Amino acid sequence: MTRVANFSAGPSVLPVSVLERAQKELLNYKGTGMSVMEMSHRSSEFQEIIEEAEALLRELLKIPENYHVLFLQGGASLQFSMVPFNLLTTNHKADYIMTGSWSKKAMTEASKLGDINVITPSNPLTEIPSYTQDDFQLDADYVHITTNNTIEGTRFSELPNTGTIPLVADMSSHILSEEIDVNQFGLIYAGAQKNLGPAGVTVVIVRDDLTDKAFTSCPTMLNYTTYVKNQSLFNTPPTFSIYIMKMVLEWIKELGGVTVIEQHNKEKAKLLYDTIDQSKLFNNHVNPKNRSHMNIPFSADSEELNKKFLQKADEKGLKNLKGHRSVGGMRASLYNAMPLEDVKKLTEFMKEFELVYQQVLA
Repeated sequence: MTRVANFSAGPSVLPVSVLERAQKELLNYKGTGMSVMEMSHRSSEFQEIIEEAEALLRELLKIPENYHVLFLQGGASLQFSMVPFNLLTTNHKADYIMTGSWSKKAMTEASKLGDINVITPSNPLTEIPSYTQDDFQLDADYVHITTNNTIEGTRFSELPNTGTIPLVADMSSHILSEEIDVNQFGLIYAGAQKNLGPAGVTVVIVRDDLTDKAFTSCPTMLNYTTYVKNQSLFNTPPTFSIYIMKMVLEWIKELGGVTVIEQHNKEKAKLLYDTIDQSKLFNNHVNPKNRSHMNIPFSADSEELNKKFLQKADEKGLKNLKGHRSVGGMRASLYNAMPLEDVKKLTEFMKEFELVYQQVLA
């Protein structure tokens, strides 16, 4: 079996050891004679799985006791609605920092329920500035950010100082990729399909005082309290996705935790950025202090060269490098499970391609 180098922005590469273990346990999980996919979510076996997943996530992220961990469905996109339904309920005002496509989608949903103040950096495609309490409405119910932008390849290098206003973060594309202080956030949400596991489960980490505040008109299935009171088991959760996520969390712990993962990710990102910066053919326009470690867009001098690069890369087993349709070019996503060796293969190919290009041009 030949594994390709999968640079997909999501669903993304998973640890091979996790896939192999899932394969081994697929038909008979721990002697039950059943697959986890066939198992009741009310069974003691699945109860153990979901409890272990929560305990591992709490350990790896050092989540304080006054935060709830919820396993939901609907992806981060459903959180664009759940957040305002639950938090935009006191003054009906919130600040949204607009740094990319996903924060815009989040803002659009929130604006249906309240007064949304949009804060847009002067150069959102290349730089994210620092923010202080003076940048936000004093009576805002929360401030929303997207910590890492998968399409634009930017990240917050410094979290906004929101004072006592709860900071809400869509952390889908960089959760568990670097150390964070959960205490700095009122609520964190993340789709699993990049760093946590397969598509299907969404993690929400919410401070206790931000629950039980939803609009009276909030649907039951969109109310965080529904899941808090039922330990994420109000209805059938995405059981198999939670099972795989638990094994991914075990894999991270075995590697040495988030501190070690962060160093691995910085090494991979540096290798690719150094190759781009030293190139006369490829470029990346993001300010170095705001460059994403997870999603790295780059492009050549022309769209024709970009297409040629993607074609040749695909033939080499370097897959899913096409940039998002809104920005074009190429994009390499280097999530936690992306092996360093695959990044080396990419950078070596980039150098080979550039050499051929220069010879043809000459």
